[in-house]
Amino acid sequence: MANVVIVVDMQKGFMEPGGTLFCGEEARRIIAPVRARVEREKAAGARLYFTQDTHEPDDAEFKMFPPHCVAGSGEEEIIDELADLASEARRVVKRRYSAFFETDLAEQLEQLRPERVVVMGDCTDICVLHTVAGLRNRDYEVEVPADCVASFDPRQHEWALDHMEKILGARVTNR
Repeated sequence: MANVVIVVDMQKGFMEPGGTLFCGEEARRIIAPVRARVEREKAAGARLYFTQDTHEPDDAEFKMFPPHCVAGSGEEEIIDELADLASEARRVVKRRYSAFFETDLAEQLEQLRPERVVVMGDCTDICVLHTVAGLRNRDYEVEVPADCVASFDPRQHEWALDHMEKILGARVTNR
């Protein structure tokens, strides 16, 4: 099987001004590189996955973060710039940091047996990191293109890239 691409949480609540947890204008710089990389991987036969952080109004996560990406709010939707690609992808609706928590992603990947999994999106130090950890704990080869991930905090972003590379064994490219 060719590659799998997982685009993490490129949603209106994180990536659009006015979103409850807007990552900032600096984070929006990844939209074009994400789109280009997804198109390249798709043309090479990769299977596409888009995760969507989606919560109920009383989700326990809101003890740590303000309510965000609540089901039916519109914030849980993929940003317009990637919506057409997301419509061709499998969706992984998740309610925690890892795309593996209470989803069937592990079973789907086990059936596909990809050569490599390319992970991009936001936030580098939260949902991207935890999804990469889940992949590496399942012994998948993982690539994280640094120009295709972003977070709220530049320091934590860099820490997460180093952690994924040096501790988890992911290949961080485009640094």
